[in-house]
Amino acid sequence: MKLEGRSAFITGGSRGVGRGMALVFAREGADVVINYRRDEDAARETVAEIQKIGRKAVAVKGDVMDPEDCQRNIDEAVTFLGKLDLLVNNAGIASRGRHLMDTEEEEMQRVIAIHILGSFYMSKYALPHLRANSRSDIFFVSSGSARSSSAGSAPYTAAKAGMEGMARCLATEERPNNIRVNILAPGLVNTEMGRRLVRATRGVEDINEIASNQPFGRLLQPEDIGMLGAFLASAESELITGQFVGLGGAVG
Repeated sequence: MKLEGRSAFITGGSRGVGRGMALVFAREGADVVINYRRDEDAARETVAEIQKIGRKAVAVKGDVMDPEDCQRNIDEAVTFLGKLDLLVNNAGIASRGRHLMDTEEEEMQRVIAIHILGSFYMSKYALPHLRANSRSDIFFVSSGSARSSSAGSAPYTAAKAGMEGMARCLATEERPNNIRVNILAPGLVNTEMGRRLVRATRGVEDINEIASNQPFGRLLQPEDIGMLGAFLASAESELITGQFVGLGGAVG
């Protein structure tokens, strides 16, 4: 198993991409703490699924935009896991698809805060624990769509671009501490957020209707991102850090 003995913390881990990553990490041998903000039922279901796999798991409630919540969640994770050597900055939201002139100030501030400040807080408070290990990993979950600069995506594109810049700086800073930092950038994923995005931008009610138009003829599933993360956190990719790794078949 690629992650045998590892201890992972995943923000936004109760649903969607975060849930997919949590389940794959557990199957690969990791114990997992997931963070959630509102959906306690989904968090409990994800924890139960991980426990069925035979790994330790717990859910902690917190808002990544609140630094006190972030510090508390990291402390709770370390107490439960005994250590922390893998952090996934996954929590995020999409923007509403409006052109920049029609975007409300509150929306821009919120999207940027979740992606950039949330990832900053979690990474900052996790670093003392991550530095204590012979190897640690941090993943920033971005999006292939953030580089396409599509009309109506300014808050999301700006937030992801800023987050990616921070990740690259962190990779350089933490290399002497044996911490690998990489950016995971999936394309369209079959999640609740992905389905909402397709309805809003393409007027398509069933996301599966566009599967044949995707690279290699299928939609990404949350577990696909988990498998990429498991590979990058394994001994097989020991020398990979500071990289933007796209997923979904797009070339760029």
